[in-house]
Amino acid sequence: MLKNNINLIAEIGGNHEGNFEYALELTELAVLSAADCIKFQLYTGETIVNKLVDPDRHKHFLKFELTKEQHIDLAKLCINKGKEYLASVWNTSMLSWIDPFLSRYKVGSGDLTNKILLKEFAKRGKPIILSTGLSCLAEVLDAIKFIREINPIYSQDGYLTVMQCTSMYPIGDEDANLSVLSSFAKIDNVTLGYSDHTKDSEALYLAAAKGAKVLEFHFTDTRDGKTFRDHQVSLTRSEVDALRQRINRAELLMGNLEKVPLKIEEDNGHVNSFRRALYLNRDISAGNIITEEFCVALRPNVGISAWDIDKVVGLRAKRSIAKLEPLSFSMFY
Repeated sequence: MLKNNINLIAEIGGNHEGNFEYALELTELAVLSAADCIKFQLYTGETIVNKLVDPDRHKHFLKFELTKEQHIDLAKLCINKGKEYLASVWNTSMLSWIDPFLSRYKVGSGDLTNKILLKEFAKRGKPIILSTGLSCLAEVLDAIKFIREINPIYSQDGYLTVMQCTSMYPIGDEDANLSVLSSFAKIDNVTLGYSDHTKDSEALYLAAAKGAKVLEFHFTDTRDGKTFRDHQVSLTRSEVDALRQRINRAELLMGNLEKVPLKIEEDNGHVNSFRRALYLNRDISAGNIITEEFCVALRPNVGISAWDIDKVVGLRAKRSIAKLEPLSFSMFY
């Protein structure tokens, strides 16, 4: 499913601020970037906040709503441009019309403990990305257990991504807490991820270095002159492209887990030319017993390796051997 080893998710989220034309502009810009996936948030004020308990938050979300038709247009735009479309679906009723456009589900940090949503996603069986802001490790493990009890497919590798996240906008460096990724790495068959709310891309890069394969960040055209908070934790197109280039280089530098002589070392003959062989530092006659005093380790490694000196000391020469002549075990008995 992933085009790149490390999946970059550009979250437009609420940066359109309820303006569909601006949402289209941001989407067009995002699909031109090095991001693999363009992400949105699907909600209505009525289905996310209790207006009697928190009327101010209810009014806030009302201002950021887009219509069903507008969300579908954005999804089609992403897909037609060759990018994955993704959305945090904050109400299960929306799945009936947005699900055909989703290849994965994203659970925002606020819904980690929302069993209604987790159950509906898990029943459908698509890969799930689980953000973990606000939570302790026990709650993360409980959510994973619940999802896997609903559908055992989430015990298979590649079906569940667990994202380190701090739910504040913006956060300082001291609150990124990337070391949590090492704790998540101990969980069986999960992909590591990081959802960023810092003001630049450094935490994203370091998360990749710590093994995160899914990186999520907010996306904007510019931070200048913007008052909505999410713009200040967003990357621009040029910053996304620079992040991708930096990650690609890091992946080249990382290589793989296998420690063997590399092709470039072998092709240039360095395995032998840099290593030392065992030679004699004097002429000896047939019948002489080899002692360590007779031996010297010199490049190139031709004949008997210097590592094998213990196998040579104590042997007797079958014939006379010249000083610095390449050795072989056939010369001794």
